[in-house]
Amino acid sequence: QVQLVESGGGLVQAGGSLRLSCAASGTIFSINTMGWYRQAPGKQRELVATITGGSNRNYGDSVKGRFTISRDIALNTVYLQMNSLKPEDTAVYYCNGRNILTPTHVIDNSWGQGTQVTVSS
Repeated sequence: QVQLVESGGGLVQAGGSLRLSCAASGTIFSINTMGWYRQAPGKQRELVATITGGSNRNYGDSVKGRFTISRDIALNTVYLQMNSLKPEDTAVYYCNGRNILTPTHVIDNSWGQGTQVTVSS
């Protein structure tokens, strides 16, 4: 069974930084794409950033230039460095993994439980 577990959320003042981590556990051969999405109260879940095995990165417009995504393929871990945080970044941040290859099957899409990020003004 594959699980994605996020860590690193919390409360920070505007202008501050946080680093999120997400580790995929279980017997995993490879993960094609890992990424982060977020959902604020009353809003739809939106893309924050994704990164492929070939290190191709994609960012949501609202975080470009402030957030950086990276991954450790050997550890099946993805990171999100968030700088210059704004109150509007407040949301639950969800880790995502796509096309996860295990010994028995391919998991198309898997989500973590989410971690709260709150930015105070």
